[in-house]
Formats: sequence, C-alpha cells, structure tokens
Amino acid sequence: MQELLPSELKIEVKARPFALTEAALARADGVIVLLERTATPGKALRKLPNAALWQALYAAEARRGSEAPILVARLSNRRHTLAVVGFVKQGSSGFERLELAGKLAKEVVKPGVARVQVHALGFTADHARTDVLESVLSALLAHAAPMPEQKTKPTAPADLALVEIAAPAASAFERSVAIAAGNYLARWLAALPPNVLDTLGYRKALQELAKREGWSFRFHDMDELEQLGAGAFTAVARSNPHRGAGIARLTYKPKKPARGIPGIALVGKGICFDTGGINLKSHKSMYSMHGDMQGSAVAVGALLALARLHVPYTIDCWLAITENQIGPVAFRPQEIVRALNGTTIQVVHSDAEGRMVLADTLTLASREKPRFVLDFATLTGACVNALTDRYSGAFTNRASLHGWLQDVGRESGERVWCFPMDEDFDGEIESHVADIQQCTPDSKGDHILAARFLGRFVEPNVPWVHVDLAASERKGGLAHVPTEFTGFGVRYAVHLLGDEVELNDRLQALT
Repeated sequence: MQELLPSELKIEVKARPFALTEAALARADGVIVLLERTATPGKALRKLPNAALWQALYAAEARRGSEAPILVARLSNRRHTLAVVGFVKQGSSGFERLELAGKLAKEVVKPGVARVQVHALGFTADHARTDVLESVLSALLAHAAPMPEQKTKPTAPADLALVEIAAPAASAFERSVAIAAGNYLARWLAALPPNVLDTLGYRKALQELAKREGWSFRFHDMDELEQLGAGAFTAVARSNPHRGAGIARLTYKPKKPARGIPGIALVGKGICFDTGGINLKSHKSMYSMHGDMQGSAVAVGALLALARLHVPYTIDCWLAITENQIGPVAFRPQEIVRALNGTTIQVVHSDAEGRMVLADTLTLASREKPRFVLDFATLTGACVNALTDRYSGAFTNRASLHGWLQDVGRESGERVWCFPMDEDFDGEIESHVADIQQCTPDSKGDHILAARFLGRFVEPNVPWVHVDLAASERKGGLAHVPTEFTGFGVRYAVHLLGDEVELNDRLQALT
C-alpha cells in the first residue's frame, strides 16, 4: 500500500574544513568541485589533484565551444571516485547557482555513490563560497529524494548517505536541510495519485504529520462550515460523493516563543482533484489535476521547514481541502452564494473553484489577527501565460513590500514577480446581482482579478501576500529540483519568513 507521507531522508550532512587532496578524494564515492569562473580557468584546474586529467577534459570541451562546461570523470583511486567539476559565474543569482547545482547533482547521485564531498575553491568572498556550497547541498538532497510509485519492481532508491562539505559549519546548511525536508514533503504529496490522496486520505496524512511533529490539528468539517456560513467553500465541496471535505488548521508553537510577537498564517489551496466541475476540463487540462493541491502542500511543507528551524513565533497553517467534482448537485454558473464574511458571490465558472475555497479559508485565517498571511495556490492559467513556469506571481495588499518580495525571490532562487493590485481592477468583477463576480467570462488578466477577489476576504488591517504558483509544475523540473512537481514556494517561504529580525523590521515599517 502506498504511504501517505514520505520517509525521512537518512542523509547525514557534515561540514568541516578539509583540503582537497588525493587522499581525501579516495575516501569518497563522489565529489563535486566548484570553481569560480574566470578568464583563465586553466590556472584553477592546475591546482586540483589529477590536474592533467581536468585540463585535458576542459580543452576538449573548449574545442566544442563550451564556455562553462561540466567536467565528469572516474578517478583512478581505489574507490574509482566519481568526480565532477563545475564553474560558477561571478555574481551569479540564486537561481543560477541552483540550476548549476542541479546539473552537478544529476551527475553524482548515482547507484553506488554513498559518500559525496563538496568543495568550493578560489572564491574571494566567504558568503559567495557558502552560497554555492548550500546550493549544491540543496540539489543533492532534492535529487536523492525518492518519489511515490506503485511498481511491481520498485525503482532502487539513491544510495546517498553522507554529504561532507569542505567548509566550516554554517546556518545556511542547516536551513538547506530543513528546506529539503519541506520541499520533499510538498513534492511527495503532489505526486500521490488521486485515489490515494483524496480528501479523506489527505486529512489522515495531515493528522499523522501533526502527531509526528508535535503540532496541534483541527479540522473544520462540512457540518461546521455550513453552520458558520462558509458558502463559498461548501458550494465547491457539495458535489463530492462524501462529506470529508473541510478546512484543516495545523499549528506550530515554539518551545521558547518571542515575547509579544503575534504569529503568522500560511494558507494553501488543496483541491485534491479538479475536474473543472460543470465547466468540465478537457483531457489535456485535467491530466495532472491531482496536483491542484500543491498550494496546500507547499504551505504545509513550509510549516515543516520553519518548525524544524525552531522559529520563535507561532504559525497557523490553514488548508482548504476538497475535490471539485461533477454531478447533479455541483455548483453552476449564475448561482449566488454567500461567503463566510457575508460577501455574496455571483458564480461565473465552476473551474474557478480555487478562489472560492480560499475565500472562506482566508477569512478564517485573517480573523485570528496574525501579523502576516502568506497564501499559495495553483490558481490561474493566466499567471503561467504571463510568466511561463519559471517564475511565480506575487500579489499583496501592501505595495511597499514589492521590493522585498522580489529580492527574496532573487536571493532564494525561487523567483517571483509582483503584479499590480490597483483598486480600479475591481470594476472588471463588479456584479449587478451580487457583491462581487467570481471571475470574468473571458479570463482576461485573471491572475490579477483572482487576487483582487481574494483580497475581499482578508481583514484589511492584516498584511497579506498571495503567491500564484505558475512554477509549481515544469517538465524536467526547475533549478535544482529534478521532478515535474517542483515544490516551488517552500524555499521562498523559508527565506521570506525564517529571519525573525528581518521579518519584524519589514512588517513594522508598514505601521
């Protein structure tokens, strides 16, 4: 039977300074060497053990016209160490470092490679050296994580058991390990088939996770949501063949909380399968809709990573969990439903269900008066059309945060682009028969209009950021992540929220 949660990655990470020598190489099954790209790469290669080998490989690649090749060789020591050399561009961005790291990890994470060393040589700045080492660590952990499958002959898992980083211990490495755990959880959940991670299975998985991690767990079921008047959520969920849908709330509380600091809220869209409803999707559009719960997977993955880092503030993680099914009681265009905050919504399209379930979930989350709300959702195709699947879209009710949000994306390597949220966009979703239209019939600018719609359900005094996960799914993976479901957003959230001083300064500047 397929497990609902992934097993913990049993990969030890050690960081300590040690020299790159032939004796050191002979202790490893694999090694990655990072060199800063310069105009004279031959000088750097001459300093490596087996210099003649690396110079010959570089010369061969140069004749093929490659300016920054990845050099791969088996060394002639007793372990036949698999060695890889990569060149890092000076001033490279977070994404560029991760992308290179992913290519290097792909060459090293092979059967029989259990002990891997990582060296960075010739970097003039310590932070630049730490950044590239952290990127490679992240890539190794991402490539070594097995995905769920139900094959008669299972795929052999990676043998990676130890990563030795030739550098002093650093908080960046600890953060990388925590992010890897959260990203793995997010990707695993997204990859589960819809007959395993249906609404009922998802609730069970979250209960198991909360128990394992020491979090509190509460589930607002359909009966309670109907009593509360959460008509936007229940409209979507009413066509399910069961009443297992609901809004989950997982809460992490630090053992040593910072005094007088309110918590934050993570929110995620958890549509376990999206048929499109009455406005039925095509075969091609429906094929990967078991992944329409990635917003919730990213939110709970971010919660896991931040909890593993022992952040000093409370985190509530609110997940809108249901399916969007078809059937005789499915919600239809032109229905008018009343959301939890009293807003009436004119339904336009049943495949815009994500914003409906998020509306009531955001209301619940923001009513708790957190100091910050961050939501994730695979919400609109319009955002993919605008950005492709390399970036995700960011939207906020505090425009002064734009610079910070995009800077964190550049630094973390999970890039976001901030879209406008001007009030006049509301004219596009004005309704003559309700307080607001769910969307427009033509979907023009739908990523922006969806964000304006969601903003109606966030308490106005609560800073809020919405991330439309255009980069959640990409053939061949993205940056250092090799799988189609990328887990994009976990790394971003940890970089955004993990530094309490930076977070507090940013939020205090809003008041």
